[in-house]
Amino acid sequence: MEFKHVSVLLNECLENLDIKKDGIYVDCTLGGAGHSYEILKRLSENGRLIGIDQDSDAINAAKEKLNSYKNVTYVHDNFYNIDNILEELNIDKVDGILMDLGVSSYQLDQPERGFSYMHDAPLDMRMNRDDSKSAFDVVNNYDEVDLYKVIRDYGEEKFAKRIAGFVVERRELGPINTTLELVEIIKNAIPARFRRDGPHPAKRTFQAIRIEVNNELGILSKTIEDGIRRLKKGGRMDIISFHSLEDRIVKTKFKKLQDPCECPKEFPICICGKTAEIKIITKKPIDASEEELEENPRSRSAKLRVAEKI
Repeated sequence: MEFKHVSVLLNECLENLDIKKDGIYVDCTLGGAGHSYEILKRLSENGRLIGIDQDSDAINAAKEKLNSYKNVTYVHDNFYNIDNILEELNIDKVDGILMDLGVSSYQLDQPERGFSYMHDAPLDMRMNRDDSKSAFDVVNNYDEVDLYKVIRDYGEEKFAKRIAGFVVERRELGPINTTLELVEIIKNAIPARFRRDGPHPAKRTFQAIRIEVNNELGILSKTIEDGIRRLKKGGRMDIISFHSLEDRIVKTKFKKLQDPCECPKEFPICICGKTAEIKIITKKPIDASEEELEENPRSRSAKLRVAEKI
């Protein structure tokens, strides 16, 4: 199956990266290489792109798509390790960093990966298939309280308590092995009148389990800090998020890096000595245009935030 992923907010990303032709750029989420391909088109032979992805399928697909470019370095790793990755490549500072936090269309549409509540597949959801923890482990081994917290906190699901209870009750009959088994349990847990309108009843729970399996939110906060410190003065960081939890982390972290002072508000002057590391370029996040929404409905929830190193 072809690694397909429609690049969201592509023009907005490129414009805000403010690409310099001889610069060094890091695509932390290489995916289908849509963003990377457009960055490379704007670089000279002296420019360089570092493409990181924890999914080996994505790396292999990107190598095919970008095979005419020699100034690309592929890294099979999690972007959580951006500091070590750049250290090992002997790169001190870069001109721009891009993170597209969405699950690729390829991962969603490939049933055996277990990300989708629309296809029957083993409960997996690992972005890096070398990792040991899968959705099966979360669903079958977490106790009821921990499972409830995952679904409540990462899925923002108001029926989290009922869903966790139904899962634990069903586990007594034997392990829950597949995505559609889990979907059926979730449907049974949510009262019928709440299932009629809105998104698929399993959407929030599947999102929550995916985030837990891949430690998506814990990884994000550290990556922003490490990435910003690796930017040259005037370098830009673009982050596209797809749900409110991620967007909140990006917004909060950017605000903290722009205004790190920890002095009490009543102090007339700052004495903590902490100074701004960035300037926030996007006061409000950039959303997809009407044209893009028509072409790619998955861009509906995408939000782009941009910061510049000072």
